[in-house]
Amino acid sequence: MRLSQPFFQLPVLFDVARLQAEVAALPAQAWAPHPDRLPGNSAALLISAGGGETDSVYGQMLSTPWLAGMPYLRQVLAGFGVVWSRSRLMRLAPGSGVPEHADINYHWHTRVRVHIPIITSPLVRFHCDGQDVHMAAGEAWIFDNWRPHHVENRASVERIHLVADTTGTAAFWQFACGQAPPRAQWRTVTWDPAGSPNLLTEGDQRTPVMPSAEVQLVIDDLRAELTVATDTAEAKARAARLSLLLESFVLDWRQLCALHGVGGRGRPEFLRLAGALHQAAKPLAAGLVMRTNKASALLVLEKRVLQHLVADEG
Repeated sequence: MRLSQPFFQLPVLFDVARLQAEVAALPAQAWAPHPDRLPGNSAALLISAGGGETDSVYGQMLSTPWLAGMPYLRQVLAGFGVVWSRSRLMRLAPGSGVPEHADINYHWHTRVRVHIPIITSPLVRFHCDGQDVHMAAGEAWIFDNWRPHHVENRASVERIHLVADTTGTAAFWQFACGQAPPRAQWRTVTWDPAGSPNLLTEGDQRTPVMPSAEVQLVIDDLRAELTVATDTAEAKARAARLSLLLESFVLDWRQLCALHGVGGRGRPEFLRLAGALHQAAKPLAAGLVMRTNKASALLVLEKRVLQHLVADEG
């Protein structure tokens, strides 16, 4: 999700010792390699599709057995009063990092990632769009993951963050991005031995066919970011043609939705329209990028739109 600045620190603090004790109690088998096999990166799944060992962002999100054994961490998450999507403990080995990238997938169009450091060092730096911060243990941060970002762990100890995805509520966004009081006035969320919070998790969000209003939203967002990598008349002409192609696609998709609905009927026609867009966009998108992060326009079209228009059967 795009934010008005690279980083926001939320005015709340957590019990570091309690968080660290719950993390230390996790067995070795709780930790799995990063899905992209990034060296030195591993994670323990806390909220996942079906509560299983999967990195999928689709399906009913449920607590995993690992989160069930972490009562304070459940209280931390529940205290935000938001609905959580995929959430994990993310671990960086000493001397490792996360390469620079931008999160362009459809999942991130409406979701932000909350970071709560649990084990860290001042030598761990989070970089986003030319700025960098150290997120200290027990703090809470969000950042604009549409912008280029990367992480460096130059310390001799591992770094572990709670990393949780949410769309947020109005109250959450006011709390996260509003005018924060002085740090001395921030609330500290303490462990409540009698607490048994109701943790809100996302239901299955995917429909067989993406509704036309949502297609309009993601396409308009892409068109607003579309620009040329090299400023030439030919590239600008292709950018204009691609923008017009995308606008026309939205109108045709709307008509198919009006005819068939979004329950899966007429699936071949939706797939043909999406395939025709992909083929027509390929020659036009060469050398076109996103204004903010310089990601390939074709790659963003594929990952944020085309791969999610029609759900797989079964």
